[in-house]
Amino acid sequence: MARSKVGKTVESLGDYLREQRVGAQLSLRQLAEQTGVSNPYLSQIERGLRRPSAEVLQQLAKALRISAEQLYVQAGILHPDEGHVRSVELAILADPVLTERQKQSLLDVYQSFRAVTENLVTPTLTEDVVRLAPEVDATTEGI
Repeated sequence: MARSKVGKTVESLGDYLREQRVGAQLSLRQLAEQTGVSNPYLSQIERGLRRPSAEVLQQLAKALRISAEQLYVQAGILHPDEGHVRSVELAILADPVLTERQKQSLLDVYQSFRAVTENLVTPTLTEDVVRLAPEVDATTEGI
């Protein structure tokens, strides 16, 4: 049975969190106490059964003394390649007034707008050649 990309992301996030927790020499119970997140819920996150919210990731990052941004990348919320995009996404995730659902909706809309814009602004090489071909023919006729 093949796993979905989201399933792999959640599982790899759980593995990453477990590595960080073990590296910090914290038990699951100690991490739960420091974050205010229940022990069973943390266990489910580490086993890849649950996908934590941005707020839970922030709490985990603080307790583990690691970057929340890195956890967002591990969770598939942020894209590691695009720094300018990341700053917009981080601003959305850091807004204390928005609910988790609102944040995810804003991120989805933002990413869909970026995808559409990138497709419109970046034509393929073939499209450039076809578009420029009449100009090339017109300038070479007089030679």
